[in-house]
Amino acid sequence: MSQQAPSLFGPLAEHGAGTPDFEKLREVTNSMVPFSVHVGVQITEVGPERAVAEIPAEDAMNNHMGSVHAGALFLAADIANGSAFVGAMAPRLASVTRFVVRESRCTFLKPAFGRIRAIATVDERTVSEVLSRSSDEKFDLDTKALCYDDNDVLVAKFSFDCVCNVAAD
Repeated sequence: MSQQAPSLFGPLAEHGAGTPDFEKLREVTNSMVPFSVHVGVQITEVGPERAVAEIPAEDAMNNHMGSVHAGALFLAADIANGSAFVGAMAPRLASVTRFVVRESRCTFLKPAFGRIRAIATVDERTVSEVLSRSSDEKFDLDTKALCYDDNDVLVAKFSFDCVCNVAAD
């Protein structure tokens, strides 16, 4: 008999069950990834349709040309991506055993300056299908993130192809 893998989102599960407490999900998610805490990423919004993550305006986030480093933009988009997944899948977080970015694509549009705000969304159709069932699921999920700088200029677009596993409820 195989053992069920533990949930990746165990610390969040109690806040997603029933009527999700998105503010509590945001609060807990902010402290879950040590690297994002180290860098100072702040998740400012988690909901069923989107999440927002911000990178602070600090010289340490810049490249040698004075604009925000591409890696910092990617980090903001990636953290927003994971947070959007948390919000969308809130009712089944206790059952999530895998959430991995398999592939990502980015388009850098303009140099970015100052604080970065990444707004991520998930493919609502896929999430709706998974949430409507209670069986074991392995599924692909497409997410997108748009990055804006301090002047509210769209500076980068990201798309992520993720693979996820959810155990039966």
